[in-house]
Amino acid sequence: GHTELLQALAAEHLKTTVAQLPVRMMLANDELRVVLVSIHVALRNALAAVTFDNVLQSLLITHRSLSAVLGRAPKIGVAGLNPHAGEGGLFGREELEVILPAVIAARAQGVLASDPIAPDTVFMRSRAKPGQPGEFDVVLAMYHDQGLIPVKYLGVEKGVNVTLGLPLVRTSPDHGTAFDIAGTARADASSLVEAIRMAKRLCAVATA
Repeated sequence: GHTELLQALAAEHLKTTVAQLPVRMMLANDELRVVLVSIHVALRNALAAVTFDNVLQSLLITHRSLSAVLGRAPKIGVAGLNPHAGEGGLFGREELEVILPAVIAARAQGVLASDPIAPDTVFMRSRAKPGQPGEFDVVLAMYHDQGLIPVKYLGVEKGVNVTLGLPLVRTSPDHGTAFDIAGTARADASSLVEAIRMAKRLCAVATA
């Protein structure tokens, strides 16, 4: 997709390799921010992508990118992979053997990350309400649909896709191309407008 194309172009511009310029997808609206460990891969491959290195790298990219935006270290709520975040190993050991060790390693580098939290509650705890910030500034989700469902449930028209880790500001609408409604006068530009507004805010931070 465009994320990978921009990553490759940026790496070429910086005279480095794609592997040395890791990026992550963040979906955001006024109520919730979510960063993904993996993106467009089959679910069985997404599960295999939950490794110590990938989780640690995701935490570090999220920390660096949002620290610049917020002016402080972000509080990261880490979603577990399994129901009830594994329930102490009863429903899977990824939280104990992979995710928590990555969190501990990230904390040693100044990252404010939680222990793995049950996926069915971490998003509610992170959701901001008018005049009331969420418990966390952002959630690290372990795979694509785990993270996108709560964001899109709050309103596809409000969601923005932000690429973290690039040496430039990149935002896009939180939906696909919608070729099926092209030329029908049914398209809703709301997400595009939100993406432009967020890009403007991020550019103001980058040049401050």
